[in-house]
Amino acid sequence: MITAGPLSMQLSAFPRPQSPGAPARWQQLWRQALRDPHALLARLQLDPAALGVSEAAMAQFALRVPEGFVARMRPGDAADPLLRQVLPIDEEMRPAPGFSFDAVGDGAARKATGVIQKYRGRALLVATGSCAINCRYCFRRHFDYAAENAAKGGWQEAVAAIAGDPDIDEVILSGGDPLSLATHKLVELTDALRAIPHIRRLRIHTRLPIVLPERVDEELASWLGSLPWPLAIVVHANHANEFDASVDAAMARLRGLGAQLLNQAVLLRGVNDSVQALQDLSERSFAAGVLPYYLHQLDRVEGVAHFEVDDARAKALIAGLTARLSGYLIPKLVRELPGDPSKRPV
Repeated sequence: MITAGPLSMQLSAFPRPQSPGAPARWQQLWRQALRDPHALLARLQLDPAALGVSEAAMAQFALRVPEGFVARMRPGDAADPLLRQVLPIDEEMRPAPGFSFDAVGDGAARKATGVIQKYRGRALLVATGSCAINCRYCFRRHFDYAAENAAKGGWQEAVAAIAGDPDIDEVILSGGDPLSLATHKLVELTDALRAIPHIRRLRIHTRLPIVLPERVDEELASWLGSLPWPLAIVVHANHANEFDASVDAAMARLRGLGAQLLNQAVLLRGVNDSVQALQDLSERSFAAGVLPYYLHQLDRVEGVAHFEVDDARAKALIAGLTARLSGYLIPKLVRELPGDPSKRPV
C-alpha cells in the first residue's frame, strides 16, 4: 500500500539518470521531426494538390513525422503505405455516420486522472499526450490530454488509484507514447509503482522503437533492465517497410533485456489491406524478434473513416494469411468496443 507522504520518499535506490542537461540524441531527432506537409511532399517529389492535402485536417490534428521514418518512404509513390499513415488529407473532414470522438469508451472507463480501467486486473496509465509521430487513424486524436494525464501532481493520484485496488496486477503504460517521456520521469513513475505489492506485470505500449529507434538508448535500457516485473513491450507497426536496420537494432536491445516483444497493427485500407502486405508484416516483425499479436479493426473515431476495411474483407484476409503462414505468425483479428470485458474477436 502506498503511504501518504511525498513521492520523493517512496523512490527506490535505483541509480537515477542525470536530470535534463544536454538533450539526448533521440530528443534532438524528436525536435527535428517534419511538421509541414508541403515540405514532406517536396522531399518525396509529390504534388500536394494531387494528394488532397488539407489545412483543415492539419489544424485539427497536426502533421508530425520523424526524419528516420520519412527516409523509409518511397519517393514518387503517392500510395506509399508509410506516407498514407501520416499525411493529413481532405477525406478526414468528411462526416461519417457511426464515427465519434471517443470510439472506445475511454471517458466512461476513467478510474482517476490519467487512469483508464476497462478490463479486470489491468489498469492503463495515460503517461503523456506526446508522440513522436501523429498517425492519422489514432483513436485518441481527440483525447483531452491536458485534463487526463497521469503525470499530473507527480503521479500521486494515478499511483494511489492503483494501490487502492488489489485486483489490479498489471499496469499498462500508454499515452500518447510513454517512451516520449524523459527516462528520469519514467524512473519516478516506476519507483512509485514498486511500492505496490499486488503489481505482477508491466506492459508498455509504444511506437517509438519503430518510428524513432534511437530512443532505445543506454539510459532507457538501464531503466528497463532494473524493473522488478516481467515486462511486455507492445510495439506498433502496420507495414513491413517500417522496419529497417536501426529498428532491428532497437528490437535486439530490448530482447536482450528479457522483454517479450509483441506487435499490434491496425488494419488500414490503402496501407496493409492485402494478404501479401499482412504476410510481409508478420514475417518482417518476427525476423526482428517481434511476435505478431493483434490486428485491430479500425477504431471508429471521427476523421478516420477512409481507412476502414469491412469485417467480411478483414476475415477473408486472415483466412488467406492462415493458408500461407504458421499459426504463431497469425495475429488475432479483434475489435475494441465500449463496455466489453475484453477485446472482441472478429
